Amino acid sequence: MDSAMPSRSVAQHMSVMHDFVVVGAGPPGSRFARKASEAGADVAVVERGEPGPPLACSGHVSTDIWSFTPDGARDRLLQNEIYGARFHLGGPGSKAYKFYKREPISNVIDRVELDRMLAEAAVDAGAVLHTQTPMTNLEVNEAHVDVHLGGDASPQPLSARMVVGCDGPASRVRRTVGLSEPRETLHGVLGFSDEVDFDDFVDVHLTVDRFFAWRIPRGEAGVEYGLAVPPDSTDAAELLDSFVDGYDVELVTRCSGLIPIGPPARVTDGRVFLIGDAAAQTKPFTGGGILYGMRSADNAVSTVDPTDPSTLAAYEQAWRADISREIRLGALIRRCYSLPTPIQRIGLWLMSGEIGVHMDEPTSFFSRRHLTKLFSR
Repeated sequence: MDSAMPSRSVAQHMSVMHDFVVVGAGPPGSRFARKASEAGADVAVVERGEPGPPLACSGHVSTDIWSFTPDGARDRLLQNEIYGARFHLGGPGSKAYKFYKREPISNVIDRVELDRMLAEAAVDAGAVLHTQTPMTNLEVNEAHVDVHLGGDASPQPLSARMVVGCDGPASRVRRTVGLSEPRETLHGVLGFSDEVDFDDFVDVHLTVDRFFAWRIPRGEAGVEYGLAVPPDSTDAAELLDSFVDGYDVELVTRCSGLIPIGPPARVTDGRVFLIGDAAAQTKPFTGGGILYGMRSADNAVSTVDPTDPSTLAAYEQAWRADISREIRLGALIRRCYSLPTPIQRIGLWLMSGEIGVHMDEPTSFFSRRHLTKLFSR
């Protein structure tokens, strides 16, 4: 990526009326910028820092990730392949209930490098990327939106026919235009050891309030330990320390972030719309949102005409038709994390074994493939 692009390009493009200004260069923002640019739109992306760091979420994703990335992504990003999960109702060393497939269920990837690669793809497609350029305010006019910028940018705003808020769980775009907050926000904490571990199972511990803790082997990149809890729960960092102590390892790095759960009734307003974590387009049962956000970005590209704000209704309809059923079923799955332990034990015993489900699609629990696996045991 052109390291000279950020400060130089901001000044050069101030006088341009863009079709879209995208706020945030995470996976949803970069995916939208790439696909919209490929479709012929004039797109600018503003990112408060650099694409990638700081790390704030896990890199455990479904194998569908490769259909959203450029050629060569697998060689650059893949750290480990996962074939199943061990579920525990206690801490490390407790009885494990195994769920598995005979082919990879998911991949562990370099999460920071994913952001960089998607941003590079957007630039290659023609989008203009402004880094170290935080959005400070939006001014929505009848025919366009002015995006006011901080950092080293010119005091003049960027102008666009529409603004796309892809700026995460605490979205400034969302709050500036007065769209509703997510129904819930969890606090996720991660820690990384320097263990080399190519185990092909992750460990899931249903031992924290209303969510779970996890251990993810990342090959030569170490092992990821993490958990998420509601903000009214016990201190998340203390819970992580207690969890990791059970594995008798030492963490070398840590990070944390917010996980939005439950999309609001509306993610569009006038000439502004939200994608990804800003719209709480996440899986309630895992907190992951990379694939849901990029699928929603594709829905936006195929439905939104920047010259016609009325097309935002088509975006609302399209993304909800695509993933809202998965979100609703995911919320039901999450309720099982809080069932009494004896009921959880029976459920895990009955359901464990070979599965036919897709990790991003709770509806696949009712698929012929999974039901065949379930009733053929």
